[in-house]
Amino acid sequence: MIQQIVYDIELIKKQIKIEHDRQASHANTKRRTFHFKDGEYVFLRVSPFRKVMRFGLKVKLSPRFIGPFEILEKVGDVAYRLELPQDLSNIHNVFHVSLLRQYVADKMHILQPTEVQLEHDLSYV
Repeated sequence: MIQQIVYDIELIKKQIKIEHDRQASHANTKRRTFHFKDGEYVFLRVSPFRKVMRFGLKVKLSPRFIGPFEILEKVGDVAYRLELPQDLSNIHNVFHVSLLRQYVADKMHILQPTEVQLEHDLSYV
């Protein structure tokens, strides 16, 4: 009798383990791990709030990511400390890796100003 109960418990544990592994393998197919190094640049995700103006724009037009910001150090396994500008000094500077997106440097991101000939009434052609 006791032997049968022990056997049933072991069988249940085995079935639970099989089901857990199946669900974990399904969940891990879309999971990506991110590792950033000190000195790299990342974008920071800005969570939109309803009826709140962010950066002078309404919710639909507000930026989803701001930056790029430099990574100062890795804090724990999934958190990073960023170097934030002075206007964001009221925000804690440690963020979870899910809030960061890698910044790939591109020369197209740098805009060169062009000279514009202004008329006396401050218009241009």
